[in-house]
Amino acid sequence: MSIKTIFLDRDGVINHEIGYLHKIEDFRFINGVFEACLYFKSLDYEIVVVTNQSGISRGFYTKKDFDKVNKWMINQFSLQGIYIRGVYFCPHGPEDKCNCRKPKPGMFLDAKGEHNIDMKKSWMIGDKEADIQAAHRAGITNTILVKSGHKIDEISSKSKYIIDSIIGSKNLIKN
Repeated sequence: MSIKTIFLDRDGVINHEIGYLHKIEDFRFINGVFEACLYFKSLDYEIVVVTNQSGISRGFYTKKDFDKVNKWMINQFSLQGIYIRGVYFCPHGPEDKCNCRKPKPGMFLDAKGEHNIDMKKSWMIGDKEADIQAAHRAGITNTILVKSGHKIDEISSKSKYIIDSIIGSKNLIKN
């Protein structure tokens, strides 16, 4: 049986964007992220994180640094009663020829294959147009851009909705 999923970008959606985040002490959750995820859970959505992490290929931090922050983040969600089904990341830079770096759909398609995700019933919440493009290429039409990360060109965005922060998604995502 397929599952419905909320795909979340990390930096700018789950935590405040600081640029190449790689230390736990610099990680600050965005207000309302736990409340929103508990709401998604109440609607029987699974949660998957999809995040570009070009800081690895650029040498700003290592995969080990990313794994340490990621493990801590997942534990913080767990302490709130929220299970993160998976975290998919792209360690490549913009110039690399990979299929995983958003706006390409690789991370989404990997998650779909591993977890039998119904993309038509799923949502993507991101803070960049690349998040929306990747979701569309993977077959997700329910998309939300949040203004809590990067500057958004609201006029040319292909996102279905644009909101201030993830907490506002509770008004959009229904069962």
